[in-house]
Amino acid sequence: MTTKSDVGFGTLAIHAGQPADPTTGAVMVPIYQTSTYAQESPGKHKGYEYSRTDNPTRTAYQNCVAALEGGKHALAFASGLACTGSITQALLKKGDHVVCCDDVYGGTFRIFDKVFTRLGIEFTFVDLSDLKKAEAAFKPNTKMIWIESPTNPMLKVLDIVALTSMAKKKGAISVVDNTFMSSYFQKPLQLGANIVMHSVTKYMNGHSDVVGGIMITDDPSIYKEVKFVQNACGAVPAPMDCFLVMRGLKTLHVRMERHAQNAMEIARFLEKHSKVEKVIYPGLESHPQHSIARKQMTGFGGMITFFIKGGLPEARRFLERVKVFALAESLGGVESLIEHPAIMTHASVPAENRKELGILDNLIRVSCGIEDVQDLKADLDQALG
Repeated sequence: MTTKSDVGFGTLAIHAGQPADPTTGAVMVPIYQTSTYAQESPGKHKGYEYSRTDNPTRTAYQNCVAALEGGKHALAFASGLACTGSITQALLKKGDHVVCCDDVYGGTFRIFDKVFTRLGIEFTFVDLSDLKKAEAAFKPNTKMIWIESPTNPMLKVLDIVALTSMAKKKGAISVVDNTFMSSYFQKPLQLGANIVMHSVTKYMNGHSDVVGGIMITDDPSIYKEVKFVQNACGAVPAPMDCFLVMRGLKTLHVRMERHAQNAMEIARFLEKHSKVEKVIYPGLESHPQHSIARKQMTGFGGMITFFIKGGLPEARRFLERVKVFALAESLGGVESLIEHPAIMTHASVPAENRKELGILDNLIRVSCGIEDVQDLKADLDQALG
């Protein structure tokens, strides 16, 4: 679909996979709002038959993201979880085992623990920041390792090179959920992953107006297997969604720089605040995997987790008082969002699991937007006060 390029990231984000329309010269790829395509003769067509299988807008979008990840093949889906589900269905079967990071997005935990276990696939959720525990979790029937880095919501940074190398030696496929870093700050394929995936709902689109997912791989056999399941199950995005994500990708590099800049300043502000117990942000020297973050990421992202002093009443009062930040699920948009993982994004994780992971009632997750940082700090200060 595309090849690795020496062209700069910003140039790829704006141009990769998106030549001017050959019919009209339109600079933006058209929204091919069609379900079917005329054929010259039965089976003789121009590369498109039916939009569940392929659509020109989707093709351009997939080619752009593949270029941004430095990969050869990309497949777009109707949601991040549709992407997760299709990868799992395509590459695993009954009796297979998956090693998954314990601190994982609640929706990923739910689909693994409540859906795919019914189909006879086994999952072990383990702290992958401890490489000894990670290796001990592998079994003879382990076929995949599922990595999030940074994790959601505790922001543990996992050593992708070490984990993917471990998986390769054991004959397992490695998948990295790159949602929190986007293609701009982290390149899992270059770190040894077989597959990288995103919930493009978040940073890749960046405007809180699309739900979508995408996966990228260099392996043609993986691409073929997942493409078959995608077409068979129909987990595809609409042409308009593909167009909107491409629109968002054109400013990805600019947005991510501002997200990270704001997050670093806010993290340092919260560290010094009298009402804050602890701050977790990969860019802080206090982060336990700060050195790994510096090694495998080119920026630290826009996500911060912190513990407010007190318990649920104090957390609830604080969240009800914010004005610039929106109390809402999701993340990665240009607007700043704030939420309570135990009640909101990770409610599907059993309470005992949340406690073990550190997802306590005074835990707050922040998605730093690209507003003026002084306004964001003032808003947090008044809400904490």
